[in-house]
This record gives sequence, C-alpha cells and structure tokens, in this order.
Amino acid sequence: MAESSNWTHLHAQVHRTLLYRQILPSNQRLLVAVSGGQDSLCLIKLLLDLQQKWGWNLGIVHCDHRWRSDSQASANHVEQLAKNWGISYYLETASEISKTEAAARQWRYQALTEIAIAHNYPYIVTGHTASDRAETLLYNLIRGSGADGLSALTWRRPLLDFRLEDQDENSQSKIQNLKSKIYLVRPLLEITRSQTGQFCQDQKLPIWEDSTNQDLQYSRNRIRSELLPYLETHFNPKAQQALAQTAELLRADVEYLELAASDLLQRAMSPIADSPQVNFQLPVKLNRPILREAPLALQRRAMRQLLQQILPSASSFESVEKLTSLIVAPNRSQTDPFPGGAIGRVEHPSIILDIKF
Repeated sequence: MAESSNWTHLHAQVHRTLLYRQILPSNQRLLVAVSGGQDSLCLIKLLLDLQQKWGWNLGIVHCDHRWRSDSQASANHVEQLAKNWGISYYLETASEISKTEAAARQWRYQALTEIAIAHNYPYIVTGHTASDRAETLLYNLIRGSGADGLSALTWRRPLLDFRLEDQDENSQSKIQNLKSKIYLVRPLLEITRSQTGQFCQDQKLPIWEDSTNQDLQYSRNRIRSELLPYLETHFNPKAQQALAQTAELLRADVEYLELAASDLLQRAMSPIADSPQVNFQLPVKLNRPILREAPLALQRRAMRQLLQQILPSASSFESVEKLTSLIVAPNRSQTDPFPGGAIGRVEHPSIILDIKF
C-alpha cells in the first residue's frame, strides 16, 4: 500500500471520472502499464492513492521494446518503484526490435494481454491523456480517417474475449471464470500532459525521460512538438482540450451509428439456398431495397461491418465504396475481387458476395 498523500485536484477529478463513467469497478485486479514516463507515473500514483477507496489489487507491467540503450535501466527503475510501493511487477522484453510504431504497439498489447491472462487481471490500465487523444485525432485526420479514427482512444474497450479451453494449462489454473473479457481502460483522458507533469513534480515522482519522444522522424512526435504548440499559440491556447472534447463527442456518435448499421445489416442479410441461418460465411446475400432505404452513412458502415467479417485483412475505404455502390448499381454489375478473392455482384433485387472460381 502506498503512503497517503495530499488529496489534490487530480485525485478528485479521477475519482469523479471513475464514479461517473463506471469504467473501473471496485475490488478488481488492475494491471497498470508503466513506462516510467510522467503520464504512467501519474496514473499509478493516482490509482495507489485511490486504492483504499476502491479496494483494487494493483500490479505494474513494463514492456521493454529494446529501442533505447537505456531500456534495461528504465525497466530496473520501474521495478524498483514497484518494490517501494509493495506491488507485483511484471516485465516483458521484446525478442526482436520492432521496425515501426505500429508493430511495436501490436507487440505491446499482445504482451499486456498475455500477462493479464496468465496472472488473472481482467483490467489493463494505461496512462493515455487528453493530449494523446488530441494527437491521435490530428494524426488520423491528416491520414484521411473518418469519425471512427478521429474518435480513437476510448475510455474502455475489450482487448480480448477468451475461453479456458483456448489457454494452456498454466494459464487455465489462474483464470477463474469459464468465459472472461480483458478490458483496456484509460482513466486520464480528461487530463493533459502538462497536468501529469505538474503532478509528478508536486509528488516528487522520479520520471524516466524517454529520448525517443524527441525524435521528430516519428509523425506523432512532430505533432506533439510542433503542430500542437503552433495551434495553441496561433489559434486556441486550449487546443488539446478542445480536440479531446471533439473526439469524445464523435465517439458517442460513432457508437450510435455502429449499432444502427448493425441492425440494418441484420435486416438486409438473407439466408442462401437451403440454409435457414443468416451468417457471415460466403456466399452472402443482401436485400438491396432494404439497404436503399437507409442513409448513405449507414449503408457504408453496414458494408464495412460485413467486409470486416469476411475479408482476411482490414477493409479499406475503396473496398467499402465498391460494395456500397452496388446498392444502386444496374443489374448484373459486379466488383473486381476483394482481398481474398470475393466478388460482389448484383442479381436484382439482391447483392451476392461470393468467391468467383
């Protein structure tokens, strides 16, 4: 148990956020990702101080990407903090150095999930802030993302839904439920990076500076170091908060549209041949009159949801547009092959999606 500290504005804000959003239940095991930087140190200290009110069992996990020459020293630093606070510590070190940010992120979340399963932590908690949310919105906006990308970094989302029989015997002995979910939770999405830095300074927390955060070859670092300060200087001194608020508003819209699109897709799908079941296995048959009644935004989302189920890789904007265009295309129209070989064609009054041999 951490030593008691002065109750600050940030303590009160995070406590209110948890009460309002219900993203971290009380009396749960929480695996907290700690890099040693200011955001993750702020997070773990807040959770330690709130632990008495919420009854959590906390553990720290550190992922060493081996990108920096001091990465081992950084891991040792975080381990010492865990010992000082008297909480469990887990280390995962990359066997290979990731070549891209995306590959590193994929490895990190895989490592976090495996540790959470092995040690029975249903919640993984990260220190993403409003600043990260603003940077992600700008990064995805520049890449041409829709509302989903602009509203990325949600308060809570499932990372994994697993059953015992999918795990090895060692993992099975440590998982209590026959079916469980691993949730990724981000409690600091209303707090900026400047606030976490000030908190660490006030609490005298030993920040381990990550030199890679200053490397401007990474787009996100350039957004953080150059674009956001420019926007704050020349347009809005609270640009980070404003952009994070935009992401929050868009997230609610996206959730509603996704539910409506799912309902549309279920109503439009028809069983094929002698099978009475409607499923996402090829061939798929869609009712065009039902789809035509819906707004274009829902048509696109329904088609994307369908492609996400049947394509071997993530559906692109071009793939979604190809399939959506068949809703109003002339009879006998067809697409060129999607990844994996499936082709969409119009057989009035339906769209048929199937492999062409």
